[in-house]
Amino acid sequence: MKFKKSLLASAVIAFSLMPFGAVQAKTTTLESVKGMSEIKLDGMADAAWEKAPSIKVKIDKLPYKPNNGYEGIKKTTVEMKSLYDDEYIYFLMRYEDPTESLDRFPWMKQADGSWKQLENKDDTGHDNTYYEDKVAILWDINTEDFAEKGCNAACHRASDGKINGFESKSPARKYTKAGQTIDMWHWKGVRTAVNNQIDDQFIDSTSDPRENSNWGRKGDHKTGGGYVNNIDDQKQPAFVSSAPSEDAVAILDSEKQPFTADYNKTTRIPGIVTQPFTGSRGDIDTVAVWKDGVWTLEIKRKLVTTGEQAAIEDVQFNDMSKVYPFGIGVFDNSQINHLYHRGVLNLIFK
Repeated sequence: MKFKKSLLASAVIAFSLMPFGAVQAKTTTLESVKGMSEIKLDGMADAAWEKAPSIKVKIDKLPYKPNNGYEGIKKTTVEMKSLYDDEYIYFLMRYEDPTESLDRFPWMKQADGSWKQLENKDDTGHDNTYYEDKVAILWDINTEDFAEKGCNAACHRASDGKINGFESKSPARKYTKAGQTIDMWHWKGVRTAVNNQIDDQFIDSTSDPRENSNWGRKGDHKTGGGYVNNIDDQKQPAFVSSAPSEDAVAILDSEKQPFTADYNKTTRIPGIVTQPFTGSRGDIDTVAVWKDGVWTLEIKRKLVTTGEQAAIEDVQFNDMSKVYPFGIGVFDNSQINHLYHRGVLNLIFK
């Protein structure tokens, strides 16, 4: 299977692409409506979505300004809809992004025949040039302040170069209070999108980087699959694809072959080897389409999950009378810098 820079065949997006109004997220409520027909996951707004009301949220905050020439979007508006049936909940997301960014640390052949991995990291040690578009949706599980603060409940900013007393070049880190967790749905435009998945993660109270390099952010339990950087001990590509393409954005694990110094089938080798997650980390199916400067994501997950430690890793939509607080973020070709909103979004079932 080959992957072009357009992940999927072009799709006709049913939402109007005319400019629309938006509000800053404070207590914006998204209504999930009981669907009467099957939802086909294809990144298109099929007729089934017509009965679902939408919310439109302007996101225009950035945690920091990179010093490496970052020119990503400074604001956008995310439009969301939701449907559910007896087993699954579905989301349709749309937002404007003029560039489809799918170059994540690719290897490029140099004039002398050597291979160089492209990167352009800023002074925090993160890239904003050779990276992928991403989306994050955070769901409260049992925190005491997410309903009031939203995603900021888990965001701890650096002060004088330190976070929680530890030296850190990052502008902020995520962790909760003891015994509290947040569900994090992290769509990654290269690493998981080629498998039509979201990376199902969660945030706990780990606030010591010696225990976990990503602090409180962790992946859900998995039984297999996932992605690895395509690099060996000699700082060369570890693998190439048995179906090589100049436009491939990732190498499927099922098609990987060892890299050799005489490789000459392409001048570009993807920086990622990937395969679908199995187990709890692979709970969320997603199809994403970029067309005419707009990303459309269609998302599907079981209302109630049953994987290992599901109670602390996944939000459980098991009470149709409850309000489910959440927040969203958009990463434009950026490792950690992302657009976010103030306040809280709420999901209710109708």
